[in-house]
Formats: sequence, C-alpha cells, structure tokens
Amino acid sequence: MLDDSDRRLLRQLQADPTQPVAQLAEAARLPLATCYRRLERLQSTGVLRGQSHAIHWPALGYTVEVSLRITLDKTDPRAFDAFLAAARGVPEVTEIQTFLGRVDVRLAVIARSMPHYQEIYRDRILTLPHIADIEALMQVAKIKDQPTLPL
Repeated sequence: MLDDSDRRLLRQLQADPTQPVAQLAEAARLPLATCYRRLERLQSTGVLRGQSHAIHWPALGYTVEVSLRITLDKTDPRAFDAFLAAARGVPEVTEIQTFLGRVDVRLAVIARSMPHYQEIYRDRILTLPHIADIEALMQVAKIKDQPTLPL
C-alpha cells in the first residue's frame, strides 16, 4: 500500500505537520507536483485525515488527569448506549474508550484541581447511568507521549 516515497512523506508529516508543502516535498525528496498528488491520494484513501492541533491542557490550568475504568450494569440491553450518550455530555471527559472484558469503558477526565475533580466526579460522573463499578487511576506522570509510529 505504501511505498518508500509515501513513508518518507509520512515521516516528515509526523515530525512537523505544519510545514509548507514545498518544504515537505524537499524534505521527502519529491518534486512538488508529486508531493501534492501523493498527499491527495493519502487523504482520499483515509491514511491522512485532515489536520488537527493538540491542546496542552495544563497550559490552560487543567493539571489533574484521571483515568476512570468503569464496569457497567449490563442487565439493561441499552446500558452501553445510554451510558455513552450521557458520558459524551460531560465536558471534562476528553476521551472515551470501550473494551471487552471486566472493564467496559475508560474515561479520561481532566480538572483544574483536586476539589474541581471531586466536583466533576460527584456531580457528573456518579450520575451517569448504569455504573456498577468505578476504579479511578490518578495520573502522576507521562513517561511517553508520542503519537508517531516508525515508518
């Protein structure tokens, strides 16, 4: 699916997604027109899905990060859907993942402080439907935060 030129292009995009296409083409050792065509193909095939910016939450005062592992009461066949719909409505939930196994859902929650987290937990998380069990994991440090892959 990907050839060496595609991989060079993707490596350069991972290193600096904001660089101009002319600089990208030069760094990937591609003619400018070829670079444009390859970028269009990578977008049309779904390899590239637009551009985005990552927000550094601590810079905005959100210094507390908690991972909540939640087991749902699955006696109601609509428990998953009802829980997910309600969890999407909690502004401080930055990520929702579902799993197979004992843990059904993981929520990533950010807060400005521990009292703020306690407020979110009591007023928003504990009111979510169909929760059977919650385990909170307080993040102490990020050891590796690298969204790139070796290409």
